[in-house]
Amino acid sequence: MNVTAHTYQIGGKSGNQISASIEEAIRSGKMPAGTVLPAIRALADKLEVSPTTVAAAYRSLRVRGLVRAGGRRGTIVNRRPPLAMPTAPTVPAGTVNLADGNPDPDLLPPLRPILAKIAARHQLYGKETNNERLIDLARRSFRHDRVPAGEIAVVSGAIDGIERVLQAHLSPGDVVAVEDPSYTGMLDLLAALGMIAEPVALDESGISPASLAAAIRADAKAVILTPRAHNPTGAYIDKKRAAEIRAVLAKAPDILLIEDDFAGPVCGAPAMTVVDAHLPRWAVIRSVSKALGPDLRLALVAGDELTIARVEGRQRLGPRWVSHILQDAVAMMWSDAKTLRQVERASYTYALRRGALIEELAKVGVEAFGASGLNVWIPVADENAIVQSLLEDGWAVRPGAAYRIRSAPGIRITISALKPADAHRLANDFARALRPRASTNVA
Repeated sequence: MNVTAHTYQIGGKSGNQISASIEEAIRSGKMPAGTVLPAIRALADKLEVSPTTVAAAYRSLRVRGLVRAGGRRGTIVNRRPPLAMPTAPTVPAGTVNLADGNPDPDLLPPLRPILAKIAARHQLYGKETNNERLIDLARRSFRHDRVPAGEIAVVSGAIDGIERVLQAHLSPGDVVAVEDPSYTGMLDLLAALGMIAEPVALDESGISPASLAAAIRADAKAVILTPRAHNPTGAYIDKKRAAEIRAVLAKAPDILLIEDDFAGPVCGAPAMTVVDAHLPRWAVIRSVSKALGPDLRLALVAGDELTIARVEGRQRLGPRWVSHILQDAVAMMWSDAKTLRQVERASYTYALRRGALIEELAKVGVEAFGASGLNVWIPVADENAIVQSLLEDGWAVRPGAAYRIRSAPGIRITISALKPADAHRLANDFARALRPRASTNVA
């Protein structure tokens, strides 16, 4: 539910002062996500400035991703504007955390043996920015999965890669087709870039070809899809669906395709791509965070020659390169037999935990989805009621509202820390949360 900004006194006489006043209110939490700003003329009258001045302030906030245009509802504060905000409340002690989306630390490969082998040499300006061994390993991996990886860039994680590819081709105001529901960080990124997220329906086999075609007709300039381990639903694009998506994209030669293969080898499903030789602008992004560890801020981007050239060219104006210490570590881990066995073990274990929860939920009549990855998605009618009930039973889970644009409500459960032996208790607690609570009122 949206709230209004009437309780906070917006101040200022210039566009910069007004936008700074609103930004401070957002940063401090006085204007939470969903707050509706005053109408331009109403605020102009109150501050005794021209409507043009207020409009300029609002426009500045939109360009920076702090607010969005809500049509007849007015100008609305974004869900997670790109500001340092008050931190979210911590999970209570004794609660099983199935909400944060992290991999299981016990299933990550140990770093100490790898770091001990790294040659601690300083990387100086003017040298090669990418580790040749890492690029060669990545190219072989991409080509094994039928991704035509001629050009590869090294970036600081999947979202960094998505941002750089989008900025290589698109501008604020452009429409981007996204899965609905979709990863919150990616939706926040689009808002911060001033781009418009056009929701595309999906099922267990991934993005809907018919819905994607409709988004393209609605002037989408790009599409971002997750081929496997979709967050939050666990959807997986199979061979048949991939062919159907390619057929849609073949009719839109100017579209930019971004595949976010963020989970890679631990998702419990074989790699699939919708890229083909006829697509002029594309990028496939693979992060190492779920398999090797989130603190290894590194992802590989395969793409067409122009896209990679633009990504690397812009990168050289800022961070210049991803730390060679990180690149060396990832290259060593990808070449290390013990590490590869640990990654296989993690993939098997996550699949076991995901399957156990879905099976236990089915036994109590609860439908759940999760064909791959670390998450299970459960459709519900009232997200907040389920989240609160489960929290009282010792489970922290995520409501689906932050992931959804138009899709139906649901709950995301991250299974990485859920032992199969605990799935039975969680399923029963979930089923109980779905049942109406008896009234305690006394006549």
